[in-house]
Amino acid sequence: MILNENYELSNGVEIPKLGLGTWLIDNDDVAESVEKAIKMGYRHIDTAQAYENESGVGAGIKASGVEREKIFVTTKIAAELKTYEEAAASIDKSLSDMGLDYIDMMIIHSPKPWTEFHNDDHYLEGNREVWRALEDAYNDGKLRAIGLSNFEKVDIENILESCSVKPMVNQILAHIGNTPAELIKYTQNEGILVEAYSPIGHGKLFNQDKVVEIAEKYDVSVPQLGIRYDLQLGLLPLPKSSNPDHIKSNAELDFTISDQDMEVLKSIEKIDYEDASMFPVYGGELN
Repeated sequence: MILNENYELSNGVEIPKLGLGTWLIDNDDVAESVEKAIKMGYRHIDTAQAYENESGVGAGIKASGVEREKIFVTTKIAAELKTYEEAAASIDKSLSDMGLDYIDMMIIHSPKPWTEFHNDDHYLEGNREVWRALEDAYNDGKLRAIGLSNFEKVDIENILESCSVKPMVNQILAHIGNTPAELIKYTQNEGILVEAYSPIGHGKLFNQDKVVEIAEKYDVSVPQLGIRYDLQLGLLPLPKSSNPDHIKSNAELDFTISDQDMEVLKSIEKIDYEDASMFPVYGGELN
């Protein structure tokens, strides 16, 4: 069962292979979603300062009744914070907001502020400063692991050139119809685990006839196929849902996509995010 399986990060910390994403779930609603997911067997919860639901996530963890040590919690430093002082203060605030003594992993949400996500400035110095704050919090025992999100090769290289603690993950948009193979290969070769958010392509995979056809072949849902696809690429998928039925089915992945079908899925043309293109991460692509 996938919920019982882990990846091992470069520092030896184990991280569950499947996580619950909480983007766009209101703080008032997220506690119930987190509590139900944990009671179903989920042990990995992903949130962010930008989601404005950290306190609800913390409440859901407590309400689940499961020992804190058995749950892996990830949050993210807001993309707009690019100084050591801002980042350090935000780490302490996230700990306070979630009511936790430590956070399992904290990552930089984006190398660039969201309003400048498609601009040329990579904020190299600012990201080094934020990384230094993460390193200090890691060395102080506030964080068990630290990493990146939405970082392209140039951004990762910038951190690797100056860090004393290597990033353990890079969380990126990766799914059928948008699989940045070169970035994934480079990241994995550096010993950095790739996490995949939006493994269902913000719901747009339902519009892909070939994807629907292959899902039917395996007698699974389109989301299950998308999540399994990421797992077979060695990625850690983070499907987001507040629907208990979907949360449950997203973890029912007891099937294997054949090599031939994986190649077909890898070749699916880049999908159109339509209305979701208003969000920076869907309005372009990582290189």
